[in-house]
Amino acid sequence: MSTNAPLHRPRRLRSSDMMRRLNREVTLRSADFILPAFVREGASEPREITSMPGVMQHSLDSLVEAAREAAELGLGGIMLFGVPEKKDAVGSGATDPNGILNVAISRLREEVGDSLLVMADLCLDEFTDHGHCGVLDERGGVDNDRTLEVYREMALAQARAGAHVVAPSGMMDGQIAAIRDALDSEGFTDVAIYAYTAKYASAFYGPFREAVDSSLSGDRKTYQQDPANGREALRELELDLAEGADMIMVKPGLPYLDVLAEVAAASPVPVGTYQVSGEYAMIEAACQNGWLDRERAVLESLLAFKRAGAAHVLTYYAPYAAKLLADLPPHLREFA
Repeated sequence: MSTNAPLHRPRRLRSSDMMRRLNREVTLRSADFILPAFVREGASEPREITSMPGVMQHSLDSLVEAAREAAELGLGGIMLFGVPEKKDAVGSGATDPNGILNVAISRLREEVGDSLLVMADLCLDEFTDHGHCGVLDERGGVDNDRTLEVYREMALAQARAGAHVVAPSGMMDGQIAAIRDALDSEGFTDVAIYAYTAKYASAFYGPFREAVDSSLSGDRKTYQQDPANGREALRELELDLAEGADMIMVKPGLPYLDVLAEVAAASPVPVGTYQVSGEYAMIEAACQNGWLDRERAVLESLLAFKRAGAAHVLTYYAPYAAKLLADLPPHLREFA
């Protein structure tokens, strides 16, 4: 034997399909995925979002169909976003029991019961005519504490409609404590809070703005996190945990895997991430141009989130990925 032969041979553990399967650290399952879904007030049929091929603004009826499919596929949940016909300065449609988001929550609970977790985005940006995540003060800035009062009302409206989980995404200081207090004071102690703990002021949200018909001009840099900052996410984690968050989220996903890994390592509660609209749009554009293999690219991107520590992933690919995993061809068996 040559004296120059390697002493350590890691390739032994990659030498066959069975060896790789035995030593695989992370795998995917349909319950890992949460489907973000948009429901449009007054819609009689679904409408494709041009910047997100294959993703729809749903009617109530088509939303029910999507939720039933999600339940049958064994997805972890569905996260609802409302697209109202009318908006105003305080986002009153968000707290109205007859507002589109609350009606959709109620309808899904009637249709799918407890076979699928019904989650609701708790934020005002879809409902305000200025497009910000809170109410504005006299100078045009977001008034944090006045917004918390609206969030309390919004949480109660969603809980009364039947939401299993409310997901505050506005990045207001103290939002988790305010929402937990409101829910508990009305007896909704079993409604969980999925905190958008580290939500960055990212360029990757562009297609989402089309999806919710956003009215935003300007940006959200005064309340969403600076993309340059990682340690700041750990401070937000500490605060959200102290205020009663049940689950934690890092958003976006792939550009912030380092943040996700650090938050997951530090968190005693489950941590998820959101594969946001821009990430979806990039993969789809590359696949439609023949530059990427869609099946492998999608599953590999989802595997990256799990490897970084995510317990669950919000992804527009949730049904597609679940179907792949249910009937994996040989060339994709490394993902399950």
